[in-house]
Amino acid sequence: MPNYRRAFIPGGTWFFTVNLLQRHGNDLLVREIDLLRHTVRQVRDHHPFRIDAWVVLPEHLHCVMTLPPGDSDFSLRWRLIKSGFSRALPKTERRSEVRKAAGERGIWQRHYWEHLIRDDADYRRHVDYVHVNPLKHGHVRRVQDWPYSTFHQYVEAGIYPVDWCGDVDVAVRGDE
Repeated sequence: MPNYRRAFIPGGTWFFTVNLLQRHGNDLLVREIDLLRHTVRQVRDHHPFRIDAWVVLPEHLHCVMTLPPGDSDFSLRWRLIKSGFSRALPKTERRSEVRKAAGERGIWQRHYWEHLIRDDADYRRHVDYVHVNPLKHGHVRRVQDWPYSTFHQYVEAGIYPVDWCGDVDVAVRGDE
């Protein structure tokens, strides 16, 4: 068994992947995008963090977040986001006996993937990964067409051109 340890760096920046428990055919996160946004806002009001990049897909999300100086408790923020979102939903999901016994909902996977951002190049790679994800999963033909992403803020700030990553059809034809 690996000796897994989380990196808790005060004021650090992390990349996260957070998944719904039932991923196949589930569109809960985009269907309930307003609730998710509201929940994130509430958590940020009480436990500040900066959203560097964020994308919400139907059944998972990716983000790059930075915590304030002196604070490394990203686990608290994710627990509050996941539990706040879950509590606001009707209890209609299927739950295993294990989750019922633990008093848990059946909405989110228990764990999430986190990666401490190491340097500027690592930061750029992960921000790019966040923004290209809807294209990678086939949800859109152009990154700019996915509405649930900070990509649009990056375009407004002049960081990305609006046609960043091009068009899937053009890329496919170019490979023939």
